[in-house]
Amino acid sequence: MEQRITEKPNIVFILTDDQGPWALGCTGNTEIHTPHLDRLASEGVQFTNFFCTSPVCSPARASLLTGRIPSQHGIHDWIRQGNVGERPIQYLQGQTAYTELLADNGYQCGLSGKWHLGDSLQPQKGFTHWYVHQTGGSAYYDAPMIRDGVLIQEPGYLTDVITEDALQFLDRHDGQEPFYLSVHYTAPHSPWIDNHPQEFVDLYRDCAFESCPQEEKHPWSIRTAPWSDDQRANLMGYFAAVTAMDRNVGRIIDKLEQIGIREQTLVCFLSDNGFNCGHHGIWGKGNGTFPQNMFDTSVKVPAIFSQPGRLPQGRVCEGLVSGYDFMPTLLEYVDIDHPDPDSLPGRSFMPLLLGEEDMGRDDVVIYDEYGPVRMIRTREWKYIHRYPYGPHEMYDLVHDPEERNNVVDQPDLQEHRAAMKSKLDHWFVQYVNPSYDGIREAVTGFGQLELAGPAGQGRKTYEDG
Repeated sequence: MEQRITEKPNIVFILTDDQGPWALGCTGNTEIHTPHLDRLASEGVQFTNFFCTSPVCSPARASLLTGRIPSQHGIHDWIRQGNVGERPIQYLQGQTAYTELLADNGYQCGLSGKWHLGDSLQPQKGFTHWYVHQTGGSAYYDAPMIRDGVLIQEPGYLTDVITEDALQFLDRHDGQEPFYLSVHYTAPHSPWIDNHPQEFVDLYRDCAFESCPQEEKHPWSIRTAPWSDDQRANLMGYFAAVTAMDRNVGRIIDKLEQIGIREQTLVCFLSDNGFNCGHHGIWGKGNGTFPQNMFDTSVKVPAIFSQPGRLPQGRVCEGLVSGYDFMPTLLEYVDIDHPDPDSLPGRSFMPLLLGEEDMGRDDVVIYDEYGPVRMIRTREWKYIHRYPYGPHEMYDLVHDPEERNNVVDQPDLQEHRAAMKSKLDHWFVQYVNPSYDGIREAVTGFGQLELAGPAGQGRKTYEDG
């Protein structure tokens, strides 16, 4: 086995699309087949309380990349326009991404898969290898992709094709410089029916799907949710998409071992946001309802970090961490400074990665936003405020972990509610860029068309619901 050793660790960041925190064997789901990710968890640290910054793809991805919340970077909904076409928009122009800092410090940066942050034709943010989806989602066969600056249709199964490109990137690694590789799958995002190899669909032919109870349709469920479709076929397709992706993760891990760099490589596995497959009567994530929801099934994501020899193996961490903590952690891991760390709302969770009990915080609180909807969450409580008029929600997570009983109007909890609201306001005032403040953005959940705030120059910014 050839050894290709660099001074700094290599990084492979695997990001899935719309994967609920429940959709892994290693998180306790006995129905879904994810042997390779279960193995990765056994060889690393698994987080059970990792939260996205916004329960929809583009804002959450932008936050992972920049360490900033949507009200700082200005992406408040999934990017509907500006990906390709006559007027491409670089939504993160002027925002420092960790990949730029990695590139400035000698890393070769590659991206295989979903970008969905605008101007997909143009390599951005320090990436020199750029094989990306033209928009953000599509059918899994004949998918619209970009290779070498050319718009193409990929005839193969997209999850396999993304992996093949990533494996070729790894094969070209010469060991002289460290590399960073983003493998951004579109799986398990819809469509689910007639879009995945039959061998994986057949695995779930007799599945009871007890992990996805089909509850009564939520009264806020959006009109485009697939309630009129065959729900069992949707579930089979969703689970098949996860298992097909899991097989490809195994191929990447095998490649790292084959070329002798597994122990020199940090492997990160996350999803951009959570997902409901009938949970709470919702099919979708935060924008599976209007107004948008902040259920844990929407805002929690699966999270695994592994580098044998440096990180503990088989550790399950219950610490509360967020997507806005990811950039500070990654930079500390590779010993690179951020040029303006005080502007970042997050903090490194390196102590948790290394097996320590906490991060040295006196009060661990998670914040989330989706346009004018904001959330504050502790271990015991969650409060959701919808500007300007509500409806608002509060949940006692100790006695009601599944968020069934909204106690926001309970008389004896009004003082506690006011304290949580005050803390929520204070935190956002500290970090929000007034030009991008989400409470002023008419986000519908049906897509962003233009730069937010004054930068949009008065153009229509969000698609109508």
